[in-house]
Formats: sequence, structure tokens, C-alpha cells
Amino acid sequence: MNPYQVIKAKRVTEKGRVLENSVKAKSNKSLARCQTPKIVFDVDSKANKRQIADAVEEIYKDKKVKVIKVNTINVKPKQRRVRGFKGMTSGFKKAVVSLRPGDAIEGGE
Repeated sequence: MNPYQVIKAKRVTEKGRVLENSVKAKSNKSLARCQTPKIVFDVDSKANKRQIADAVEEIYKDKKVKVIKVNTINVKPKQRRVRGFKGMTSGFKKAVVSLRPGDAIEGGE
């Protein structure tokens, strides 16, 4: 499978930014113990952990990143109301990718 089909997008949320910056955190003791940078991605719903790890390493091979661990979460669709009509949000799969200590995807990190 093409790595760009496995990794759909980088998921930018407040919780995701906390995970990315947990390596630099010194004030919070539980975050200070974290040595590996973690990045959150939206991934294909049929992709497994090995495919996700290989895709991240392939996409960011110019930065020479090494994936240590991948955790996946299937987010279920939720019921929502819009102007009185019932609807569903779409479900998706996301992956929390742990990189080798010292590795970074972004240039300034």
C-alpha cells in the first residue's frame, strides 16, 4: 500500500500538541518522564500497526526517523443534531506514533 494512502493527515488537536511537546515539558513531572516524541496521525481504517510504522518511516525518510511504537484508536461515529435533524459524524482511525528519542518530524523541534 502507498504510504500516502496509509497516512491520511497529521491530526492537529490540543491533546496532540501536548503529546508532541511532552519531551520538552519540565514543569509537569509525569510529562517530564516522557523521553520519546509522539505524533498523532489520521490513518486508513484498514491499516495495521506495521503498515503505519513503515509508512511514517517512508514519508519522513529524509529526516531519518525511526518508529518505536504505534498505538491505534478507532473513533466511532457519534450522533449529532443539526437544525433538528439527526445525523452522524463519520468515524475514523487515528494512530499515536512514538519516535526514537531525539527524532523530530518538524524542523524546529
